Amino acid sequence: MKNFSLDNQSDGQQVLNQIVLEYLREQNRQRRWRWIFRGLIACIILGAVYWNDRGMDDFAVSKTKPHAGLIDVEGGIFDAESGSADAFMKGLDAAYKSPGLQAMIFRINSPGGSPVQADYMYNAIQHYRHQFPKIKTYAVCVDMCASAAYYIAAGADEIYANPASLVGSIGVLYNGFGFVDGMKKLGVTRRLQTAGVNKAILDPFSPEKPSDQVFLQNLLDDVHQQFIEKVKEGRGDRLKIDDQTFSGLFWTGHQAKERGLIDGFASAGQLVHEKIKLEHVINYTHKESVLDKLAKNMSTLANNPLTGALGFSQQALINDGINRLQ
Repeated sequence: MKNFSLDNQSDGQQVLNQIVLEYLREQNRQRRWRWIFRGLIACIILGAVYWNDRGMDDFAVSKTKPHAGLIDVEGGIFDAESGSADAFMKGLDAAYKSPGLQAMIFRINSPGGSPVQADYMYNAIQHYRHQFPKIKTYAVCVDMCASAAYYIAAGADEIYANPASLVGSIGVLYNGFGFVDGMKKLGVTRRLQTAGVNKAILDPFSPEKPSDQVFLQNLLDDVHQQFIEKVKEGRGDRLKIDDQTFSGLFWTGHQAKERGLIDGFASAGQLVHEKIKLEHVINYTHKESVLDKLAKNMSTLANNPLTGALGFSQQALINDGINRLQ
């Protein structure tokens, strides 16, 4: 019995040792694969940087030849999106530094966005037009060039579209929600205290005041008037003005041409080959690098609280409504 017990103890120790060895081997395998995975990620990043540099070298060679520059403005025109003034101006700066630039095309496909961003972009176009008067600028409307998008297009020398494009919408809107009636049905009471008589203006959880409506309307009218002045400045005598021109309506490309909102029909490619008479086009649209996107995503995750991300603050609702030309 004593020998049997010792044998059992010895067998148990061997099994335990075997388990420990297998665990250590598994840990080593996981560690090895972790380093392999990290190495692959590093190779991908280095490869992206390398090919980006190669592309820029080719780009540097080709931009010395006579060519038309192209910048795409797509989607919503807002500060945090690709259709921002910052991205647009980076593209403009790169284009006008090119010795071979002969013409500049802005290909626009957007329903609108921020009047501030649109005004920055309009002014940037005007700046380069005056600095380089021999380089003509063209806006090309694709599916939609409405509101803030048309604000930008009006800054170009000439505007082209497709007969079926949607163009115009020269107006400003504020949209929001009121929850007062819903709160009454639920038996919820709003408790709001401010320092400043008008600090809670347009609060969606409080009854709407006539004075708030007047204030907001004056604000919208002021932004609308700025929009109108820029369109008149850009289009000049070509614009046929009537009661509907600045009413916020939008038109097909065919109707827009009759109203003087555009100059003709052409795609960007047609414009380059048939009107500008150039063979080469270089796209100067600013694109974020892989590292830039990674840094922005990390910054967003680190800095945006949940309530801000969900848009529950009153001021965020107000800003989102007012800062739109749609």
